Amino acid sequence: MDIPIDFTWLEATSLACVRITAFLVIAPPFSHGTIPMRIKAMLGVGLALAVSPVVTVGYERLDTGAFLLALAGQTLTGALLGFLVMILFSAIQGAGHLVDTFGGFQMAQAFDPGMAINGAQFTRLFQMTAILLLFASDGYQLVLGGLFRSFDAVSVSGAIDLASPAEALVGAAGQMMLSAVQIAGPLLIVLFLADVGLGLITRVAPALNAFAMGFPVKIALTLVLVGFVYAALPGVVGAIAEDAVRTILGVIR
Repeated sequence: MDIPIDFTWLEATSLACVRITAFLVIAPPFSHGTIPMRIKAMLGVGLALAVSPVVTVGYERLDTGAFLLALAGQTLTGALLGFLVMILFSAIQGAGHLVDTFGGFQMAQAFDPGMAINGAQFTRLFQMTAILLLFASDGYQLVLGGLFRSFDAVSVSGAIDLASPAEALVGAAGQMMLSAVQIAGPLLIVLFLADVGLGLITRVAPALNAFAMGFPVKIALTLVLVGFVYAALPGVVGAIAEDAVRTILGVIR
């Protein structure tokens, strides 16, 4: 039996599979620890087959050394794009960390092996909510769309210019910290004013032991006000997904 094999198609699809799989391993929501690595690899193969008609156009076969270098280049490209997306979505985790710190929940922090984060209740709650919203709102399709467009700008045999990702990483880190403060900002202001009020009460009436009373007051304020922050998370996740796509497109152009 003679089974013809198109090695040009096989090489191009393999290189695309490496880029996509490296992206899925790092970028949320696919990077969650509950998704087995073999599932990520299978998803990478399936998505590579889907983009194979695009990546094979104009592709020429490479020798062994050039092919190995192309594999390393595609791994680096996928990892860089995934890392940019991860940094942007870390803003939600950072907002939860700020709420835990100012609300008095930081003492109950623990390591979550699924999300690979070390935080208290609201850090893990915000991160889990962001992942669920990405799947429920089809935001992951928007992120994958940005990845697929990268094949139009950077071919599977080409290499990405490292100057653009370095600049984008700096901008994404600053945007992440700014977004975290914007998400949790109103709640942090209220909790700060509560601390100031308790301090004034202690100065006026030291016998009231206002600081002992402050723990349940701050916890109650946090639980009430975090509901408003939580209600705004769907819009925040949608905006971050759009920012991730714009960042990917800005890097590959």
